[in-house]
Amino acid sequence: MVKLNASFYEDNNVLRVAKRLLGKLLVTEMDGVRTSGRIVETEAYAGATDRASHAWNNRRTARTEVAYAPGGVAYVYLCYGIHHLFNVVTNLKDVPHVVLVRALEPIEGIDHMLARCGKIKLDTTLTAGPGSLSKALGITTALTGESLLGNKLWIEDAPNLPGSAIETGTRVGVAYAMEDTYLPYRYSIKGNKWVSKGKGLKK
Repeated sequence: MVKLNASFYEDNNVLRVAKRLLGKLLVTEMDGVRTSGRIVETEAYAGATDRASHAWNNRRTARTEVAYAPGGVAYVYLCYGIHHLFNVVTNLKDVPHVVLVRALEPIEGIDHMLARCGKIKLDTTLTAGPGSLSKALGITTALTGESLLGNKLWIEDAPNLPGSAIETGTRVGVAYAMEDTYLPYRYSIKGNKWVSKGKGLKK
């Protein structure tokens, strides 16, 4: 398949990117081992204007600085000191929009994914959740800032899904974001069993 190019990531509408990522193939290749999964769930974070974003109000820290890079790099951060969460940086330089990849349907290298996660049997816990999918694909904070146009971590193209195939909801784990907690910025493929079990809040 063809890798997504820079223009895909530099789109100025982070919601559109989050939807268009659904169905695409997230790939890692490390030490000659290729693993991949179809993206089935995403969340958009709209930077300075989004209270759920790490870059709310243009906050800049050593951790978040990569989110201000031009679109097309990885932003990987540690959650609860345990889970490595993979995000796609979008838009242009100094506009800190990112899309969190929340769930994958495993496609290639499943045996390697199981080994990384200490599992014997394939089930949805392997990649149905942002921390789980990063572990399965070998994604850690060491890859933050890595180009998605390179040969270690990238996303391959696939046809865009029709709107009728996309479920919309609120984001998970952002109760601190006041009114932005309820923004409908989470997208998933309807009926796909690999979508995470996380539930957003509703008014």
